[in-house]
Amino acid sequence: MVRWRSGTVTGIRRRWRDAVELDVAIDDGPTRALAYPRLVGEPEPGDRVLLNIGALLMGLGTGGYALVVAIPDRLPVDPPGGTDRDGGHLVKARYTPLQAIVCGVDEEASPHRRVLAEAEDLAGMPVVTADLHSALPAIVVGALADRPGLRIAYVMTDGGALPAGFSRTLAGLSATLVGTVTVGQCFGGDLEATTTHSGLLAARHVLHADVTVVCQGPGNLGTGTRWGFSGVAVGEAVNAAAVLGGRPIGALRISAADPRPRHRGVSHHSVTAYGRVALTPADLVVPTELPAQIAAEVDAALAGLAAPMGRHRVVRVATDGLDAALRASPVPLRTMGRDLAGDHAYFMACAAAGRYAATLVDRPGTPEG
Repeated sequence: MVRWRSGTVTGIRRRWRDAVELDVAIDDGPTRALAYPRLVGEPEPGDRVLLNIGALLMGLGTGGYALVVAIPDRLPVDPPGGTDRDGGHLVKARYTPLQAIVCGVDEEASPHRRVLAEAEDLAGMPVVTADLHSALPAIVVGALADRPGLRIAYVMTDGGALPAGFSRTLAGLSATLVGTVTVGQCFGGDLEATTTHSGLLAARHVLHADVTVVCQGPGNLGTGTRWGFSGVAVGEAVNAAAVLGGRPIGALRISAADPRPRHRGVSHHSVTAYGRVALTPADLVVPTELPAQIAAEVDAALAGLAAPMGRHRVVRVATDGLDAALRASPVPLRTMGRDLAGDHAYFMACAAAGRYAATLVDRPGTPEG
């Protein structure tokens, strides 16, 4: 059940991308809150705010904030003509109280309409897919380790957070990525798209990406069952990349540190996504340097996914130099509460997928169209 509180802003902690972290005084005591100015306006100290504190009460690791629903005494100015500031009509987070109206990259009002109306193919662009948002920086670091000139885009899917502004990781990568495309119900990227398919086409033909990473935003949803996990949709991303003529690459969720047996070696979620949901071949990347026991568990898990029994190709990628590259990451590395040292195999597997994607790019930085 949603829990509501009203309170008063006592201070601004920090800003990143399109989010503002606040200190708010409520009847329960001081609390930490998050506001999205594009939805509720710019908060200021002294403002009275309405808060949704459900995630805070649940103690969610990524969503443990009170969220500002409204600044009742100072509402945002209405955009002209009932559309967003760029003349768009795409509604995201549809039919929720805070639905966002944005301009889709392929809408009539978009300057990219003509390009995307004619775009049908990714021209072999490597598309790295992962089931957790925490994989994004490691994949990017791995791709740039040997080829620092690569243009890398991010397509954010809606299995986790809907506002791109929620991701501090993404804010920290803004100078490294050529752009973010938010698809489905997600919003707040550099470009907005309706589907993963149109998002991938925008990454290739508008952002001129050499490599694109597809994964959900932070705060995934899971029930501990095989199918009850938002990241299973990574298999659909493989299908989208393949049908558009891209080169799908799977960044496997490999761990030697996760205490849950279903996630040790290759997570059962990766096995489900690539083994049952993905209907087209992908390159599944395995780093060459893994602890012996975990390496054996990984090989056993992938036995049914790799050709000839399965449809995928298992690719072994050397990891020399990747540890140093990961340590120099522009943003902190963290997954399920563990840092690089706490789950080294996970981040190494993601970086290896990025490194492999980079080897498939013939001429980095060459715009299309």
